[in-house]
This record gives sequence, structure tokens and C-alpha cells, in this order.
Amino acid sequence: MGSKKQKEILNKIRIVITGHFDTPQKAFDFFDKNSDGYLTKSEITKLLKQAEINGFIRGIVASKLVSGYDFSDDNRINWKEFRKALKEIS
Repeated sequence: MGSKKQKEILNKIRIVITGHFDTPQKAFDFFDKNSDGYLTKSEITKLLKQAEINGFIRGIVASKLVSGYDFSDDNRINWKEFRKALKEIS
């Protein structure tokens, strides 16, 4: 994924989170469909769909987001990891 494309995708994610939710926590809670405190790859894929990321690359982007921000190495993104990702996106 090229740097320009990556920035475009991260910007779309930021727009969804800041434009549709009062707080990042509300965005996290909305996409955490089973309310377990984690975003799985499939839940992140739904966030990417909301951000109008092309279906063809949605799975790839979700995998890269999980591998890039899953510091606890449990194949999911928790609130702390999500917040860190948002700081880098903003």
C-alpha cells in the first residue's frame, strides 16, 4: 500500500470517527458489536465499509490495522490500542 493511498484511507477513517460520533469512545463502542471491549478484524472491516473503503482492499487494510496496532498480540484492537491509532491518524 503506497503512502499516498495509506494517508487517504486513514483520512477517511478519521472523517467517519470525527464526523459521525461525538467522541472516539462512542465510535469504538459502536463498532464493537459484541461489546467485549475489542475490535476484531471483521468489526474493523465494518468500520472501513462505513469509511467507504473499497471492498477489494477492505480486508487487506483491516489486517494491516490489526497487525500495526495490536500491541497485546491477541489479534484484536482494544480501546488503548484504538486510541493510540487515532492519535497517529489525527
